[in-house]
Amino acid sequence: MAKVAQLYRMVTNEHICPFGLRSKDLLEREGFHIEDHKLTSREETDKFKQKHDVKTTPQTFIDGQRIGGYDDLQAYFGKGDTPQSGTTYTPVLVIFAVALLLAFAVQSLLMTHFFSVRTLMLFIAFSMTLLAVQKLRDLFSFTNSFITYDLLAMKHLRYAYLYPFLEAFAGIGMIAMLPVWLIAPISLFIGSVGAVSVYKAVYVDKRELKCACVGGDSNVPLGFVSLSENLFMIFGALLMILL
Repeated sequence: MAKVAQLYRMVTNEHICPFGLRSKDLLEREGFHIEDHKLTSREETDKFKQKHDVKTTPQTFIDGQRIGGYDDLQAYFGKGDTPQSGTTYTPVLVIFAVALLLAFAVQSLLMTHFFSVRTLMLFIAFSMTLLAVQKLRDLFSFTNSFITYDLLAMKHLRYAYLYPFLEAFAGIGMIAMLPVWLIAPISLFIGSVGAVSVYKAVYVDKRELKCACVGGDSNVPLGFVSLSENLFMIFGALLMILL
């Protein structure tokens, strides 16, 4: 016999519940035939919640038993926590991976060697630029997190607002091969201050903080991977000076 599940989810002209769609997808992947009940108005949704004494939708029923919302459904199938829970280095690692691929793509376009000093420079530059974009999405949120551990930003709040613009400028400048005297000092300065700040916060003061490297609303823990952003900037600046 086919496995059957009843799914009640909110679908209106103004709002389609994302967790309803996630529940539907999960049930389909588990081989269930879904009786999809769409709650098409706020009034219909409120009546459903009152009838079943629940606070949220979607709600899934299997064999007449109420399983619950999306998180409950995941637990029912032994899928564990939702991906967004807890701290993770994934956002930073994804940016580094994309930056490396961009560096290879540019080198391929220029028909030069994949593995060269220029490839390394492009990787650092793309990483800086992509990380700066993440910070610039919400400057207030970024600065709120950044000033809790950056030594210079603690004393001068305006530096926190200036930082992502400097990072973006230095990264773009490296890609465009602007004069060394214009780009290297900026990259070296912000990278050095950042590296000392992260090292002090994590390894000296042993504080458990979230890193602002991909924006203030991230779950990236302040640690070695976030420290690497600053080390890349220092290394990039030294390469520009020495070569």
